[in-house]
Amino acid sequence: MVTRSIIRRRSRMLVALLAVAIGSTVLSGLITIYYDIPRQMGQEFRSYGANLVIVPAGNEATFSMQTVKDAAALLPPDKLIGVAPYRYRIIQINSQPFMAAGTDLSEARKTSPYWFVSGSWPQARGEALVGQEVANVINLLPGSSFTMRGTDFRGGDFEKEFTVSGIVQSGGAEEAFVFMALSDFEEMTAEGGKVEAAECSVSASGAELEAIAREIAEKIPGVSPRLVKRVTESEGTVLTKLQALVYLVTVIVLLLTMICVATTMMAVVAERRREIGLRKALGATDRSIIAEFLGEGLFLGALGGLLGSVFGFVFAGRVSASVFGRAIAFQPLIVPFTLAAAVLVTGLACLIPVRSATDVDPAIVLRGE
Repeated sequence: MVTRSIIRRRSRMLVALLAVAIGSTVLSGLITIYYDIPRQMGQEFRSYGANLVIVPAGNEATFSMQTVKDAAALLPPDKLIGVAPYRYRIIQINSQPFMAAGTDLSEARKTSPYWFVSGSWPQARGEALVGQEVANVINLLPGSSFTMRGTDFRGGDFEKEFTVSGIVQSGGAEEAFVFMALSDFEEMTAEGGKVEAAECSVSASGAELEAIAREIAEKIPGVSPRLVKRVTESEGTVLTKLQALVYLVTVIVLLLTMICVATTMMAVVAERRREIGLRKALGATDRSIIAEFLGEGLFLGALGGLLGSVFGFVFAGRVSASVFGRAIAFQPLIVPFTLAAAVLVTGLACLIPVRSATDVDPAIVLRGE
């Protein structure tokens, strides 16, 4: 009876099915995006640089590379982007003072993807990245050679020739630095195995980062982990607003779906008043009538929810590709959730029409009134 009723009124039922399917599509898509937003936004914010910096604690000026490795071991491997250690020294080029920084250049490339390098990153010993400000002052271009002079950490003088592999443009303080491999820096300054800071880029929320920082401070003596507030706070604010927007749109879509289904079912009940009256006159109970109309609504909800689960993933994938430029991860648990939500919404939407159906008086209806 449910199937035949739907087939006989397929135009109206198609409208209700489309409403449920569209609502389920938006619901499934938004929930998929909601769960994937932290990962996508985390990856986007990593382009703004490190969000956790490890520096010496107390009066210490440096800490060992082993300490950096121990701290990196406490970071979640599936969320770790990179860990770049840094050591600094004032040097002279053409008798002008500049700041030299030794680092692991492969890791620095991961933690500072916002650096724009004209030329290439250093590939061999004796190559260096020069900040734009430094290059402007002493007229350096990629391929140029220059000599660094200064005093090493033991008090002796050093002199070392470098080749410019690239020019760094970042719009920040990095443009006033000369970056080189940590091995070149240690050879030049006659001291190895120590660094002054380590920049960490971790794809994690602010709360997760705070927990990581506490763990590092508790388990590794001599270091003080600090969050980069301008990055972590901005990330948290954006995520909160986006998730609130997803909540709001989801609620509105479900309400509109419920209204559309309720209106359609009310029209169906109005069309079938004589049929309902005749069935009651023949002995049909209110329970059987409720079961039939609820069966129609729940069938539409289940079918619409199933269609919405499929199209919702496609919708979420298109949104993720256009907004973030990345593929989105499929969440299998969203399918049963979408089905349950669609069935629940259509069931609630059918309550008023079903009540109207049970209120039909057979005597009045069969007299044509």
